[in-house]
Amino acid sequence: MTKFGESQPAGRVEDRRFLTGAGRYLEDTAPADALRAVFLRAPVAHGEIRAIDAAVARAAPGVHLVLTAQDLAEAGITEEIQPSLVTNRDGSKGASPGRPLLARGRVRFVGEAVAMVVADTLEQAKDAAELIELDIDELDPYLAVAPGGPQLHPEAPDNIAFDFAIGDAEATEAAFARAAHRVTLEVPDNRIIANPMEPRGAWAEWDGTRLHLCLSAQGVWGHKAQAARILGLDPEAVQVTIPDVGGGFGTKAMSYPEYFVVAQAARMLARPVRWHAERGETMLTDNSGRDLVSTAELAFDADHRILGYRVRTLSNLGAYNSQFGQNMQSMLFSRVFTGAYDIPAAHMETRGIFTNTTPVDAYRGAGRPEAIYVLERAMDHAAQVLGTDPWTLRRHNFIAPDAFPYATAAGESYDVGDFARVLDRAAAEADADGFLQRRAGSQARGMLRGRGLCYYIEAIMGDPSESARIVFEDDGTVALFVGTQSNGQGHETVYARFLEDRLGIPFESIRVVQGDSDRIAKGGGTGGSRSVTVQSAANLATIDTLIDAFTPFLAEELEVDPDTLDFEDGTFRAPGTNRAPGVMEAVELARARGREDLLSHAAEARLAGRSFPNGAHIAEVEIDPDTGTVTLERYTATDDFGTLLDATLVAGQVHGGVAQGVGQALTEHSVHDETGQLLTASFMDYAMPRADNLPMIRFASEPVPSPMNPLGMKGCGEAGTVGALAAVTNAVRDALREAGVEGGEMPFTPVRVWTLLHAARAA
Repeated sequence: MTKFGESQPAGRVEDRRFLTGAGRYLEDTAPADALRAVFLRAPVAHGEIRAIDAAVARAAPGVHLVLTAQDLAEAGITEEIQPSLVTNRDGSKGASPGRPLLARGRVRFVGEAVAMVVADTLEQAKDAAELIELDIDELDPYLAVAPGGPQLHPEAPDNIAFDFAIGDAEATEAAFARAAHRVTLEVPDNRIIANPMEPRGAWAEWDGTRLHLCLSAQGVWGHKAQAARILGLDPEAVQVTIPDVGGGFGTKAMSYPEYFVVAQAARMLARPVRWHAERGETMLTDNSGRDLVSTAELAFDADHRILGYRVRTLSNLGAYNSQFGQNMQSMLFSRVFTGAYDIPAAHMETRGIFTNTTPVDAYRGAGRPEAIYVLERAMDHAAQVLGTDPWTLRRHNFIAPDAFPYATAAGESYDVGDFARVLDRAAAEADADGFLQRRAGSQARGMLRGRGLCYYIEAIMGDPSESARIVFEDDGTVALFVGTQSNGQGHETVYARFLEDRLGIPFESIRVVQGDSDRIAKGGGTGGSRSVTVQSAANLATIDTLIDAFTPFLAEELEVDPDTLDFEDGTFRAPGTNRAPGVMEAVELARARGREDLLSHAAEARLAGRSFPNGAHIAEVEIDPDTGTVTLERYTATDDFGTLLDATLVAGQVHGGVAQGVGQALTEHSVHDETGQLLTASFMDYAMPRADNLPMIRFASEPVPSPMNPLGMKGCGEAGTVGALAAVTNAVRDALREAGVEGGEMPFTPVRVWTLLHAARAA
């Protein structure tokens, strides 16, 4: 029979409830009698807190509780969120200044939570928060992404959070010394705001012995561990749940201080307490993404083969270490910093800088888009300097198919790939041969047309292990318990279809269970393009466990040798008998025989190694020189994701990722003024990509199955963003070059592009 694992499309089962308003998101699940919480936030970027007077607020109508850092300390809550720290080049750990749940002594960015008010209604809580008198002695903010300035934390001299390096500096220097050509390029990567459709939030309830914390997040177990430690509870006394989630994109992967203040309020009041950020709060306080500047250098021999590559980066971490912030432009950047190219010597170094801005952490791709953006910008620039075709330069330096597994300069082992084949397919899909004719047509209309290529490679990140459990319920349904967490990707469909295909269980009978630390012992959550690849391996292991468990039982029932009993197409078969029970028939037989042990099966799987999705993204843009407006006319993504479980869902992931990359390249930019105030705190000022900014995105699969997992998969969730940044930017710069413009950086807004064109005309 045709396997679901052979790219068979399936309609998303979850879409019906989402589109008909039957989804159960955070706001839908909060207890009806929950009190409402509001946070008072710092109005300045940097300052000493002289006093917080909440007496009037505490006496306001409907108010049940006001919490400040002092109140938390008096209640015994002094622990803070533990961040992940990188190892510096000297072997020490990155700086780890504390980040209090509520500002203590000093505020360090606009929007930092200073106090929380809990009242009967949201309006009462807001009114009371305005009654809190906050006396702050304002200090000069530090906003430069460079060492120096007024020190934000005593633990971080010169505001350096970490100093990371990887690769072989001496070998790279030697490569540059013998190079025939050297190319240098500075590449900024603008700060963005993730803006998931559903803002962050939390509600909590306390029954006197156990805490239930419900979040809009990307996994339960990390939050459970943080909650138990911060609140001084036994882990068994903490349940974390996650209902339907309206988008995550990395910004919901980590813990935030508000979650635990809400939980503590519920404990103190013995009443449910709920908080949900408004859009302005989200833009002000959600962890930002990107915000770095890199200097890339490439060394070539006389035949344009790359001899060496080095990158020096300064990365803005914002005011504090977010939970995973130090890893973004260090370890995660390094996984793919040499891209798809055979580079014998490479070295990268990154310094993280604390500034008086919102903390920075994971955003779709988390370090990999940043690394590929720098390299693919540098490759295009090198082609210009060397006087060669950028596509030819890439082909000339691709890792050869017979070189896999390939050891990179960062110590990674690329699993498998055929980059030239993928690029050939992309050229055909994009009608590369017709570009000059399309450019001529644009020129005839007075427009500028450019084409940009990005050949990306990315790495599946996160925990390589996952668990699954299959339970046959008394009502005839089947529950599949998974350790990942859907944020809208279609997990319920892809997991259930996989189970249907492998076991022959009716799809409508299968219920996917996720996001509950009481019902699922452990799991890695969602992030790093890991979910379907790692979870499907666990699901497959659980299916094998189920078949192995049922085989001796059915062999005895059928009176055959267990070694002769086969399982194929959802049916157990044995020679010499006309009985061929399916799984559900076998389950009913086991239930009738009292074999409760056969009604539940669990297994874990661990991937043998990381897989590396890769692909060629080709963008064509048209620029109106009179207005500076950039129109993305064509976009082609040809990706090697290995085996696809559902091509339609994969295409959806690519489309979404491309849209976010296009947004950063053309419209999105988070900007602070000289005082640290966020100037782009609403959709009036922060330009999200819209449907009319995007063409129909052409997606094609050119798979080279990975040997690192049993299904040959590679992951697809972030690839669209990884490829889009450089593809669009290179296209815009190519178009501008037709008008004599050399330069320009993201985002290519109309005013920025018009200014570049106007300056070129004036010159």
